[in-house]
Amino acid sequence: MFIRFTAANVLLALGGLVQAADCPPLLKEQGQLQQLRSKEQIDLCQRFAGKPLLVVNTASHCGFAPQFKGLEVLYQRYRGQGLEVLGVPSNDFKQEDADSSETAKVCFVNYGVTFTMSEAQHVSGDEAVPLFRQLAEQSSTPRWNFYKYVVGRDGKVIASFSSLTKPDDEDLQAAIEQAIATQP
Repeated sequence: MFIRFTAANVLLALGGLVQAADCPPLLKEQGQLQQLRSKEQIDLCQRFAGKPLLVVNTASHCGFAPQFKGLEVLYQRYRGQGLEVLGVPSNDFKQEDADSSETAKVCFVNYGVTFTMSEAQHVSGDEAVPLFRQLAEQSSTPRWNFYKYVVGRDGKVIASFSSLTKPDDEDLQAAIEQAIATQP
């Protein structure tokens, strides 16, 4: 039996570890984010480079917070195909708790989130973190909580969706399937 070594196979064999040179600017410029309710940092290049990614700015006290449940369903449905989801809480729209333990409770206890969540970050305006500046540059700035960005394996935004777009939306799922099909 012969094994064909492709870039994707090597990435998979290495557990998704990617050298910094292979990390797209979208992830490289940000570098790391603090993981929600953890002392650990999320190294965006190590965790997400070469993988299809859904990035969502969230807020615990937003009327769209029930979308956490649907986002978790999406994650469970597509994670076997490589999809990663990154939730980024933000108080830019005045609907996130100042206490990260409350944010964690909403995400992990109330909605059963298992995908990656960061500590609260700025996602719009002059104070936006580099990740969201890059997302806005490639697409548009979040206009409210639960704005969704589908990013291909190459680090390019395939599509963005408003807060009104529910996780079970056919167009969102089609964009995710396109991201899964893209090659870095």
